[in-house]
This record gives sequence, C-alpha cells and structure tokens, in this order.
Amino acid sequence: MSRYSDIVREHVGSPRNVGEIPDVPFGEAGTQGQGPYMRLWLRVEDGMVADVRFKTYGCPAAIAGGSVLTEMVEGKPVTRCAAFDSGQLLDALGGLPLGKGHCADIAVAALRDALSKIDGRPDKHSAAWSTHGEQMDDGGKTG
Repeated sequence: MSRYSDIVREHVGSPRNVGEIPDVPFGEAGTQGQGPYMRLWLRVEDGMVADVRFKTYGCPAAIAGGSVLTEMVEGKPVTRCAAFDSGQLLDALGGLPLGKGHCADIAVAALRDALSKIDGRPDKHSAAWSTHGEQMDDGGKTG
C-alpha cells in the first residue's frame, strides 16, 4: 500500500458510503466478477444528489475511487456531477500508481451510467426497462 497516497490509504481503510439504496436503479461499469467492477446508486431530490452509495469488486484503487467519488457528488447538483471526469477523481485521490488509472475511469463510468437512469429512462447502453421505468429481465443483472 505504500505506493498509494495517504488519501487512498485512508479511504481503503475506512471507505465511505458503501452499500445500496433500495428501490433506486444503479449505474455500473466494468466486468462483474473480474474487477474492477463498480455499482453506484444515486438518490436525487430537486436536482441534487441527496444520497449516494457504491459497491465494488477490485483493488485498493477501485475501493478508494468509489469512496472518494461518493464524497465528491453527495449534495451536488446533478448537472455538476455529469461534468465530473476521471482526471478530477485522480486529483482528489492524490494520484494513483502507474497502471491503476483505469479504476478512476470505472468509478466515473458507473456515475455516468447511474445519472443516465435518474429519470427512469436509461440510455441505449443500459439494461432493458419497461415503459413504467421498472427493470425487466436483463440476463441476470439485478437492480
């Protein structure tokens, strides 16, 4: 762990906002079971991120990336969150070792996927949804 910044070590030792938000669709990125893989839940009220949770499968950089990202978006306007990029996350993490930058990319991709589902209409790259905004059979995913 000595290759990681103090911020990364702190968030790996005590990750923030871990878990799920019931009845809220999640965004995801990566390949499940092959790490890094992340799911991110956003509860939005009046255009602001009121609650955010994540779960990940991956290395310390993935854990810290999810944890720091949740702190970056909680309480922020959705429009501002949509503009976040992996460079901003890398800066907030105090950098990552060579070969670990993709963990920031995965976290931001999960955020973007979650944002695409806020109004119940995922984009064309997301799971199948009914016209009522409820998730339908999507080949084993749950949400």
